[in-house]
Amino acid sequence: MTQSKSLLGTLWTERGSRAFYAVLLLAAVLVPVLNLGVAESSALHVPTYTVALLGKYLCYALLAIAVDLVWGYCGILSLGHTAFFALGGYAMGMYLMRQIGTRGVYGDPLLPDFMVFLNWKELPWFWHGMDTFWFAMLMVLLVPGLLAYAFGWFAFRSRVTGVYLSIITQALTYALLLAFFRNEMGFGGNNGLTDFKDLLGFDLQKPGVRVALFLASALALGLAYAACRAVIASRLGRVIEAVRDAESRTRFIGYRVENVKLWVWVFSALLAAVAGALYVPQVGIINPSEFAPIGAIEIVVWVAVGGRGTLYGAALGALLVNYAKTWFTGALPEVWLFALGGLFVGVTLFLPQGIVGLIAQLQARLRRPAPPKEASA
Repeated sequence: MTQSKSLLGTLWTERGSRAFYAVLLLAAVLVPVLNLGVAESSALHVPTYTVALLGKYLCYALLAIAVDLVWGYCGILSLGHTAFFALGGYAMGMYLMRQIGTRGVYGDPLLPDFMVFLNWKELPWFWHGMDTFWFAMLMVLLVPGLLAYAFGWFAFRSRVTGVYLSIITQALTYALLLAFFRNEMGFGGNNGLTDFKDLLGFDLQKPGVRVALFLASALALGLAYAACRAVIASRLGRVIEAVRDAESRTRFIGYRVENVKLWVWVFSALLAAVAGALYVPQVGIINPSEFAPIGAIEIVVWVAVGGRGTLYGAALGALLVNYAKTWFTGALPEVWLFALGGLFVGVTLFLPQGIVGLIAQLQARLRRPAPPKEASA
């Protein structure tokens, strides 16, 4: 009871957390009302396409919070969280593919369409059980969690740090990208998994289901933020920050730095996997491009733009950068990568604390008392 009160007190007293939950709650109320309760002819109507797009943004915000937890608070610059995000998405995609049944293009109730096309004779062993929702959701957490644990156990006990760790995490992601591109892996190859129909018996194309997925993404984002804030506000959180600021000193006073890093790493990977699982039914596809190194770099840009080490800043950065990406890729698609690179360089040089840091500096200036006027002679 005391811990829950402490968490509520932290969320309530921190201005950024209050603003984060206020915006999230407002979106969770207005978007469904303006989509389902307002006629399509009205200027206030929010199209179903926009609902799915906003749900995708919320999934990205959850992914950004996961990265900010390990980078902003523990000092681990991860370029491999797209691996956990994509693995969670593939687990959800496998479940959705098994729901197609006889409505597939080739009419086979047992094999996904791409396996029939490739002349596969039986379902691979790792696809068994994925037609059951609870088992698929277990795999959403178990597979990325085990991979994160195995990778972190070897990396952190070998005391790999800094840029070397970042390179290894990206190498892990790139290796998975190459593996999932192969048709022999049984995950759809280059095309991936798509053409989903149902989720728990509900048609994924119905506006009500789209709204439900949007609300599920908002709920997951809110719970993940509260969980991360609880970790940071706890005694473990102080140790995590000590590892970031003075790893050697933290180790010398008796803390098992490797265990602290491993715990935060795995927890962050699980959050990324949940984001991936929520992402797939809203965008309607999962393919190896989700493992691409450019995606991992984009996540770092989101966190840097919003404000590293704040959680709500990471979510803000994810929303703003992805909105900009949507606009640029529609209006000026050839300019987007240059704009992204320029944004990252500009933030690094002029806004090292991101948008949240800039707002804090402006507020501090406004609260600063004016210097006293000199008395006239």
